[in-house]
Amino acid sequence: MAAFAPHSIAVTQGAWLCGLILWAARFLFKPRPRLYRTPVDLALLGFIALTLISSFFSYAPDISLSKMRAVSLFIIVYLVAENVTSVRVVRLLVLTLVASCMINVLYTFGERAVGRGVKVEGLQTASPLYAAGVRDGDTILKVDEASLREPEELMRALDAPSDDSKPKTARVQIYRYEWMPTFEVARGGLLAGQTAEERLGIGSWTRGRDWRASGFYGHYVTYAEMLQLVASVAFGLFIALRRKLSWQGLLLILAIAGMCGALLLTVTRASLAAFLLSAFLIVLVGASRRAILIVLALALPLALFGLFLLQQKRNVSFLDPKDDSINWRKTVQREGFQLLVSKPRHLAVGVGMDSIKRYWREWGLFEGGRIPMGHMHSNLLQLALERGVPALLFWLALLFVYARMLWRLARSRQLKGWIERGLVLGALGGLAGFFTSGLVHYNFGDSEDVMILFLIMGLCLVVEREARRGVFEEKET
Repeated sequence: MAAFAPHSIAVTQGAWLCGLILWAARFLFKPRPRLYRTPVDLALLGFIALTLISSFFSYAPDISLSKMRAVSLFIIVYLVAENVTSVRVVRLLVLTLVASCMINVLYTFGERAVGRGVKVEGLQTASPLYAAGVRDGDTILKVDEASLREPEELMRALDAPSDDSKPKTARVQIYRYEWMPTFEVARGGLLAGQTAEERLGIGSWTRGRDWRASGFYGHYVTYAEMLQLVASVAFGLFIALRRKLSWQGLLLILAIAGMCGALLLTVTRASLAAFLLSAFLIVLVGASRRAILIVLALALPLALFGLFLLQQKRNVSFLDPKDDSINWRKTVQREGFQLLVSKPRHLAVGVGMDSIKRYWREWGLFEGGRIPMGHMHSNLLQLALERGVPALLFWLALLFVYARMLWRLARSRQLKGWIERGLVLGALGGLAGFFTSGLVHYNFGDSEDVMILFLIMGLCLVVEREARRGVFEEKET
């Protein structure tokens, strides 16, 4: 789980299920595993119980109850907390998670260095590409579902006139500021010339390098949230490390720099702001005043570079009133809140998980279909709307209890090892970032990110239990 959580939801869930089956099998033999109580039990199990109740009262109980399979990922917390009984294993799992994340970070930079598609410059209005809708600066990714590497491939696909065996048009997919439309380009209408550029009507071309990084995931927001959580752990480890001018410190600096670079390439505003908040909180709790000033000095150019990258890659500012994604969020959140308060039933048990997919037309959501169907882009509103206000309160109680536990651990002197202390600091910062980003994203709905959040939570519960048992004092003695 720790090795594949930053990369693959399928392998991670497979490992989780395998561990769950083996854990259940242990109860068939003596001595049976011991079960430990944790500080989050009441809030977490109460939240899950209310989620199950809301599914039974859902407008679409068949959909909502099937969604409980994703909800069952909370068992990761107990699979880790109940079966990891050694601080040494905690340390190995934490280092495995951070080190493994660097694989997709290296992939992200390698992919960006190689580039993809054909980015056209100096596109003529007489070009058949322009007539179909392609514009100057667009990156042409595919033609007839075949990936492009050079203009000659596009020219050959458009050169031959249509006949009975070929359609009259070719399907050309482009990338333009997060938009990936497909245009129909007429075959046989190329311009006169000797080179592919002349016949396509373009002045020059380069490899496209302006897409939003998504690692091995299918979406950049999911990838950004994962990076925020793991980078927070890496940063917590660095702050907890006593000798920062060491080979461990150098490796952690490289890991943090790589993750921050990949996070910038996702161009996800909420996750970038969340990590800055996480880093500040980690330093505030775990470092000196001098370190706080250093982090603030480093955060300013990082934030300015992020704003510059946002303008270049997404053609919007941080709080751009003309940004379609911001206006989309405002619309769905307004509609979702109106649906929530429209009936006492909705406030009590919600409308049911994913019932919106069936009844959104009846409820007048997504401007009647004029904007893409999705979710409420807010953890608070999504949980309240789907599962009811009581479930939301239990979820907030879970975060509060967990955060209070982490705060007390981070401020105590019980944790002698830098890895477990760094884990606690990183978990606290990552939780703050996760909550902050969740104000404008439904990141609690991304199973990839939730699995990492629960994995880190389970490891921190092990550290808390070992601290209560006095393990760290005994080892120090």
